[in-house]
Amino acid sequence: MPGPFDFALSTERFRAFGVDRASVWHEGGLHRVVGGRELRIESAPGGVDADPLDSETEPVVRALVGLAFDLEPFYAWAADDEVLREIVPPLVGFRPPIIPDAFEMLVGAITAQQVSLFSATAIRNRLIERFGMQVGSAWAFPARERIASASEDELFALGLTRRKAEYVVALARSELDLEGLAALPDDEVKAELTALRGLGEWTADWFLARHLARPHAWPWGDLALRKAVESLYRGLDVREARTRFHPFENLTAHYLLLSQRIP
Repeated sequence: MPGPFDFALSTERFRAFGVDRASVWHEGGLHRVVGGRELRIESAPGGVDADPLDSETEPVVRALVGLAFDLEPFYAWAADDEVLREIVPPLVGFRPPIIPDAFEMLVGAITAQQVSLFSATAIRNRLIERFGMQVGSAWAFPARERIASASEDELFALGLTRRKAEYVVALARSELDLEGLAALPDDEVKAELTALRGLGEWTADWFLARHLARPHAWPWGDLALRKAVESLYRGLDVREARTRFHPFENLTAHYLLLSQRIP
């Protein structure tokens, strides 16, 4: 791992809102299911140990430990901001984890619309347990094809609202090439996503930030981020803040949010 890197801070999200069945924190390590196998990632001198590590699991490991982000330029830039220069040093080494699977990311975003992340995690776990497969300590997130064959009533029974159940099934059954979105510029990704019912700008912005790791993603519609900006930058409009935090909008958003969870 290129330094700096703090494993505990970088995996904090997987403990902050309850157990995540698809990314399980267990006995000091992070567990995922990749290709029907259980992957464990744990802290090691100079980085992490991942078992098994091969061509199939390595991209997942790289995503979950935030290797897409270059921290040193961000830290140098943040030192000139009167707020960031105070909140960043205690969080040095935090690499925002990236959700490796596009469908999982979008389903998670739909479940999190207008509810607390604790509630969203609980509902998503029921979805995973109903349609996924357990391998060791973790569960494989349900395949898109499996959800496409489900009924809206089945999802409603798990705790999703009628509308969210409709959105998830429609996404699974859509012709949208989720993997192909990675080749598109930000504005085209957002246009493709928001063309589907139930996927608004908030969801598209978080997809750019937490799946594609786009540096300029700024999910200004996120309530927690808006509260963080309002609390730390008196009088700064959250939409206008995008310009202030350029070219590190995504990293700034993650550091602002973490600073509120870990004062």
